[in-house]
Amino acid sequence: MSSVLVVSEIFLSIQGESTYAGLPCVFVRLAGCDLRCSYCDTAYAFSGGKRMTLVEVRRAVHKLARPFFRANARMGRLRLPLVELTGGEPLLQRASFELMRQLCDDGFVVLLETNGAHDISGVDPRVRRIVDIKCPSSGEAHRNRWENVRHLKRTDEVKFVIGTVQDYEWAKAQVVTHALARRCTVLFGWAHPLAPHQRVESLKPAPPDHTPLTQRELAERIIADALPVRFQVQLHKVIWPPDMRGV
Repeated sequence: MSSVLVVSEIFLSIQGESTYAGLPCVFVRLAGCDLRCSYCDTAYAFSGGKRMTLVEVRRAVHKLARPFFRANARMGRLRLPLVELTGGEPLLQRASFELMRQLCDDGFVVLLETNGAHDISGVDPRVRRIVDIKCPSSGEAHRNRWENVRHLKRTDEVKFVIGTVQDYEWAKAQVVTHALARRCTVLFGWAHPLAPHQRVESLKPAPPDHTPLTQRELAERIIADALPVRFQVQLHKVIWPPDMRGV
């Protein structure tokens, strides 16, 4: 197995999504992705990046995490900061599996943000997997790997990014059809509009026949339909400018 990863960026910030939102987190953003979702806000990670060995990546993570180590002794079981592998798409790089294993061995709570198009069964069982299920307006719903559903554990989470009425109705049906809320936490998030410079040419176009849904309308529909899901806001886009990198 390769011991080298192509890394877009490594930084310390606040976890903006999932049930871990609000906690300090070191993000390891890997370069490269095989999807082109219409709302993607990290298109800069599609290409480029720096080749780093696993040793170099772990060293960078530990350096950013070091100020928390003394505080961890007083916090009990939850060691901070969290560490998340994101992208791009981390599972495109085989060395990511070994990196996650090593970071778990180091004692970190490790999160994986994956686009849902790749097999998650080989990921270390200690990792909390956050698995996207792509809605129709993403342009990539046909890439959903439904075989992943049977591999979900209670510590995992599935995430629907919803930008239209049609997305919402489709996502609601998937929650029921696959009994997702019985398997793990289900996240419904709003597709935040892209700034003009974020919309690169390779992104899939949003379907012209879809009806846009506001963030408030999404929250109100979840309440009205009594869905067993968690509405999430991208905290980093509330704290910092929505198109800011490294946060």
